[in-house]
Amino acid sequence: MDITAQQLLARRDQAMGAGTPLFYNEPLHLVRGEGVHVYDPAGRCYVDMYNNVPCVGHANPAVVEAMARAQSTLNVHSRYLHEGIVELCEKLVGLHAGKPTAGPIESVIVSCSGTEAIEVALRMARFATGKQGIICTDGTYHGNSELVSKLSRLSLGNNAMPDVRSFPFPETYRPIQPGLSEAELTEAYLARLQAAIDGLNASGEGFACLILCSILANEGLPDIPAGFMEKASALVHKAGGLVISDEVQAGYCRAGRWWGYEVSGLRPDIVVTGKPMGNGLPLAATAASKALVDNFRARTHYFNTFASSPLQAAVGSAVIDYIERENLAENVATVGAYLKAALKQRAGAAPAIGDVRGVGLFIGVEMIRPDGSADVETTVDVVNRLKDKGFLMSNAGIFRNVVKIRPPLVFRREHADAFLAAWDETIGELPN
Repeated sequence: MDITAQQLLARRDQAMGAGTPLFYNEPLHLVRGEGVHVYDPAGRCYVDMYNNVPCVGHANPAVVEAMARAQSTLNVHSRYLHEGIVELCEKLVGLHAGKPTAGPIESVIVSCSGTEAIEVALRMARFATGKQGIICTDGTYHGNSELVSKLSRLSLGNNAMPDVRSFPFPETYRPIQPGLSEAELTEAYLARLQAAIDGLNASGEGFACLILCSILANEGLPDIPAGFMEKASALVHKAGGLVISDEVQAGYCRAGRWWGYEVSGLRPDIVVTGKPMGNGLPLAATAASKALVDNFRARTHYFNTFASSPLQAAVGSAVIDYIERENLAENVATVGAYLKAALKQRAGAAPAIGDVRGVGLFIGVEMIRPDGSADVETTVDVVNRLKDKGFLMSNAGIFRNVVKIRPPLVFRREHADAFLAAWDETIGELPN
């Protein structure tokens, strides 16, 4: 790091507390962004291949204009009538119309973060069912509040809770039982889900809901055994529970369709969105049937000072309008398929690459040792080498050995080609 970065890091540790997370062995100091690019103080350009927050690009002019116009006109809390926020919620509802949800998506509760929106969804399910039990996978992450953090990475030991059960996340790369056909593997994971439901019912907590990221992003974007999501949804509904689809990472066209559940087959009763909704402005939402939303509001009298504001309304609508006007879903599907196919073609030539998987512009490359075990060190090395070449990403997955590629939705084929050249150079530099 240069001296300026060192000084800034020291000030950061003092002002924010030592240990506040940072990426990279040598933390990167950024000062501005435009489209898929970000820049350091010296003017060096990096391709952002990680951030789904500025989903329509850094400093998107349409979003900036909407934000400035709203802030210069009116910005108040939610306890006044304002047409803009009603229109935003109507747009969100419309984005689910005709989609394969378990029930109608008719009403929206607006909030400021994915964590908050997930907590609303969990409480909504508990109120609707009269039960307390929540089921998630053993490798997930949904947020940071006291309730929501109970669900994080239960395979690592955070599992001594009466109202939460986990089951192994469904995957074909490291299946829970080797040698099974894909159909048999689906049934094996469903049996684990059923056991979790039975355990909650036997405990007296009862079963309220299953919550899943619709593409299992934090688990490492595994290839999910065929039919699992549809059958899991049916199993949950048969048991009297609700399905919550966490679309904070999977939604807003990240998977090449508006919602990840359209791609994976999950059939949600409640849908949660977050980060990309405001392109950097704090904005999140919990959407469900009007009956579920009305019941939640009657039980909680919920409000949020900064949510449902004219500012959120203007920015949220500008993001949706831009995605639709620029047909970004098609761009994501086309460029994502191209990039994934190119990385798959390269996998066989590099023994350190165990698997390439993903959907749309959300791709994971799993790095392994010769014995097939997770290679975190090489993954971190690859991420840092790519940063030095001007391409920003991170490592993720349950074992932290997946190179996580998740650029803004405006990422184009020319950006993919430039990245692939840097990828080839990076893989060629790795020790044999």
